[in-house]
Amino acid sequence: MENVKQLSPLSKTVVGVQFLFVAFGATVLVPLLVGLDPSTALFTAGIGTLVFHLVTKGMVPIFLGSSFAFIAPIIKATELYGLAGAISGFLAVGLVYFVMSAIVKWQGIKVIQKLFPPVVIGPVIMLIGLSLSSTGVNMASENWILAIIALATAIVISMFAKGLLKLIPIFGGIVVGYIAAWLMGVIDLTPVIEAPWLGLPQFVTPKFSWEAMIFMAPVAIAPVIEHVGDLYVVNQVAGKDFVKNPGLHRTMFGDGLACCIAGFIGGPPVTTYSEVTGAMVLTKVTDPMVIRIAAVTGILFSLIGKVSAVLKSIPSSVLGGIMLLLFGMIAATGVSNMINNKTDMSDTRNLIIVSLILTTGIGGAVFQVGNFTFAGIGLAAMVGVILNLILPRIKENKVEND
Repeated sequence: MENVKQLSPLSKTVVGVQFLFVAFGATVLVPLLVGLDPSTALFTAGIGTLVFHLVTKGMVPIFLGSSFAFIAPIIKATELYGLAGAISGFLAVGLVYFVMSAIVKWQGIKVIQKLFPPVVIGPVIMLIGLSLSSTGVNMASENWILAIIALATAIVISMFAKGLLKLIPIFGGIVVGYIAAWLMGVIDLTPVIEAPWLGLPQFVTPKFSWEAMIFMAPVAIAPVIEHVGDLYVVNQVAGKDFVKNPGLHRTMFGDGLACCIAGFIGGPPVTTYSEVTGAMVLTKVTDPMVIRIAAVTGILFSLIGKVSAVLKSIPSSVLGGIMLLLFGMIAATGVSNMINNKTDMSDTRNLIIVSLILTTGIGGAVFQVGNFTFAGIGLAAMVGVILNLILPRIKENKVEND
């Protein structure tokens, strides 16, 4: 494979556009599910990635896209505080990253490993998928034929495709499902035809809400851990130690700043995209400039009005079919996280932590004081963190405090 340093500017541009399409499906799916403009998500993913590269001195080849961890919390927060209020909660996500960045710079990465071990983060990741499973089924049930077509396409691409195509099962499933819907006469293309070629995304100004910010902040636990894991993978791919230079505290700060920018203009919180890292593995292209080209391409796509119109015309059943696979895979990733880290589920302490995280999150537990409501993944994550800190470890009939 040709080394990135030997690529011409044109070749870098072509690869950068390919990288965007690897991230495209997941980036636009999140806003479509929570009621935000997909073009705004493309815009904030692009701007956020460029800001991240600025903060990290242009050294780290990472792309930031819409985070699936916030789908259920955004939907719930919108019900409680309205869309503008929920968006203000995105600012709190950035603040969590800032705090983690400061702690890492002060104490190093071990403090994060202590606060968020696999026994906590594994079931939290599971909740992200499981909490949305009913939504996927309901959307798919609107037209099971289209849902199955989209789902089958995504499965076939995931299992049998080669090269970069294997990295875009979401995008492929949506495209094939959309074409099938058009052939079946389900889609009205009038809005697409009438949409302008050029236009700004639908920016939404946040309405400040302390309740929404407190509601959303704990959910950031999952993407913070994902950030750390992805950075180590990028280290291996690029053959460099970005944890030391420019430093994990810088990458976290850059991710948090990108989330804040998204919150100010109505885009979903962003996170590191392992799909793009996978594309780097395949192409052997790790030049951060290529990632920046992907980011700029995303911004340009967000300014094409017809792209937004096409995305908004995707039938819910097609999205539902994709969700059946996607959210199940997220839940399975949580299980895999605990297995790979050899979490001992014969340990009563671990069983208690995992059990209470799952029952709190899936059971719909709500902590409410006055107008303040704390529920869902955020509440479950906090339960896990607190239990992990206060429950003693019992070994050989001796109690050892953490």
